Amino acid sequence: MRVGEIMTKGVRIAEPDEALVHAARKMNSQNIGALPVVENRQLIGMLTDRDIAIRVVGAGKDPAVVKVRDVMSEDCFWCSENESLEDAVRIMEQNRVRRLPVVNAGKEIVGMLSLEDVALHAPASLAGEVLRAVASRKRELPAA
Repeated sequence: MRVGEIMTKGVRIAEPDEALVHAARKMNSQNIGALPVVENRQLIGMLTDRDIAIRVVGAGKDPAVVKVRDVMSEDCFWCSENESLEDAVRIMEQNRVRRLPVVNAGKEIVGMLSLEDVALHAPASLAGEVLRAVASRKRELPAA
């Protein structure tokens, strides 16, 4: 099975110089926790609800003046729409990510592969593997 067969299409994106508040409203209206950040049609990062909570709200920054570029995660993992589902799941497992942007041969974003997509379409053993890997992410809290 190829990623392109099960990925979520019609992905909403954020632009790096977009106001963070605008991007957060997109996330809220679509009930999603992440937006790929795209510049000149190329994937350059990811913006997650966690980025907003930790890097903006938790840091005491004013979300009305912050840009997406200021808080997005630049270390972004992705897969190809022609990649096998098993290979994409390995990327998710190794990097303990819940979502992978999917790109075409021109490196343009064409979809997202999520844990939900894997759970709904992959064999239960493969879905369980990636869920265990992602869920085992160690969460370190700062000292109080």
